[in-house]
Amino acid sequence: MLKTVGIDGLLIVTPFYNKTTQQGAINHYIKIAESINVPILLYNVPSRTGFSLSAKTCYELSKIDNIIGIKEASGNLSFASDIRSMCDSNFSIYSGNDDLILPILSLGGKGVISVLSNIAPSNVVSITDKFFNNEIEIASMLQLKAIPLIRSLFSEVNPIPIKYALNLLGYNFGIPRLPLVELSEHNKEKLKYQMIKYGLYVQ
Repeated sequence: MLKTVGIDGLLIVTPFYNKTTQQGAINHYIKIAESINVPILLYNVPSRTGFSLSAKTCYELSKIDNIIGIKEASGNLSFASDIRSMCDSNFSIYSGNDDLILPILSLGGKGVISVLSNIAPSNVVSITDKFFNNEIEIASMLQLKAIPLIRSLFSEVNPIPIKYALNLLGYNFGIPRLPLVELSEHNKEKLKYQMIKYGLYVQ
């Protein structure tokens, strides 16, 4: 049914609040996978959910045909390397952290699901393209150049800063809905400065 309405796949976050065991997470994802006919990416983001998948759990879930990979946003490169070493190469790893695009790619990652790309899509594509074209030094330079801007984009809870950045660029995204609030004046100035420095915004 999902395919018939144009849905190509689902990004499904781990259970939160009612935090489960690793076996519970396995059962949870299997139940979802058996109920739908589109590919699934796991979404591991313990800073938001208070729960992290284990590499062994990822391995078990990688055996399910329509569970095709993971958005890995723990910031733990050792965990990403464990996933890559345990799972078949058909199980794709995508960085969920803009500051770790290149490190994740170097561990066999396929790409990034990015916040930065909302305001600088071609720059993010360049990081991945340069890496896959074996222009590692240029990819590294591009990744490092983006770090100060990335830090500003996460100065407060996402998506507060990125909404402000998009508004600066002329997109009318308005203000966040409660319980999120507008970016603080201090962080507005910091983000604006980094966008100017990065070449995205001219006052």
